[in-house]
Amino acid sequence: MRITQGCFSFLPDLDDAQITAQVEYCLQNEWAIGIEYTDDPHPRNTYWEMWGHPMFDLRDAKGAMMELDDCRKVHGDKYIRINAFEDERGIESVQMSFIVNRPKDEPSLKMTRVDYVDRAQKYAWDVAR
Repeated sequence: MRITQGCFSFLPDLDDAQITAQVEYCLQNEWAIGIEYTDDPHPRNTYWEMWGHPMFDLRDAKGAMMELDDCRKVHGDKYIRINAFEDERGIESVQMSFIVNRPKDEPSLKMTRVDYVDRAQKYAWDVAR
């Protein structure tokens, strides 16, 4: 199963040149870049681990790509995403987020439906690797 979260998640994985182009777009919009990783990509898990600090003063995509390479060396078996933050006062939110690394074996989710009292239905997610 392929986890689909963030921008570009229904497309084939981006290569480094395409990731660089997206980071350059973010920097042109004066968005700060952050790199995060996790081994739990469940959609309700919004708290991924940060790799370093957000790069608020970054002006060149090469800096973000160097940090991404370092993160891949340490956490290459996990999901890694790039976030772009709008740091303008009053907004301060993620403007773009996309996955740039996936583990070789992605978990699969299985939904189980159980009939309950008065024809109500309950759902549960089972995670299998």
